[in-house]
Amino acid sequence: MKTNTIITIGREYGSAGREIGYKVAEAFDIKLYDKEMLARAAKESGICEEIFQSHDEKPTNSFLYSLVMDTYSMGYSGNSYTDMPINHKVFLAQFDAIKKIADEGPCILVGRCADYALESYPNVVSVFIHADMQSRIRRIARLYDLTDAKAKDLIVKTDKKRASYYNYYTNKKWSDAESYELCLTSSELGIEGTAQAIIDYVTLKEKIGKESRKI
Repeated sequence: MKTNTIITIGREYGSAGREIGYKVAEAFDIKLYDKEMLARAAKESGICEEIFQSHDEKPTNSFLYSLVMDTYSMGYSGNSYTDMPINHKVFLAQFDAIKKIADEGPCILVGRCADYALESYPNVVSVFIHADMQSRIRRIARLYDLTDAKAKDLIVKTDKKRASYYNYYTNKKWSDAESYELCLTSSELGIEGTAQAIIDYVTLKEKIGKESRKI
């Protein structure tokens, strides 16, 4: 099965977003980028990967945010941003890496405001994956051998961090249906079912697109 679509996946912590993404990637025979985005950004910017990991999906202060956006809008890229704060460099390098990855062809990008970075690309489907809290607690507790209370605390903190990061760097709201093209609940559909729903949606959208171009 082939696709010409780039799929971005936002996800609540514990909703199995990355696992679902891997199943979709396997079905379409395309690459999935999660932490790999950080490695790519580090390699191309010359900044060590540990710095990207320490700043991964973490918000910064509003002054730095405005500085970042002003600089990014002026077209700074690559190694041209040398005398900037490290948060600034990380932000710009990551966005540049996301765009370069997308330019190489169909793929899946997990988190890190990829939907926002690629909002001008016509062949992008942005997905957000939810799950009910109890399902997420069970999953995180099992994966990391935590008590339910500690799992819930980790979920709440991680979601808060992701929401703050996304809301800061985009003109949209994290997890809000209006911010994405497709929202799914993995605790209702299951991992396999959620992956299949994404596959079916992308396949149908491409089919409709081809038919409309024939008219």
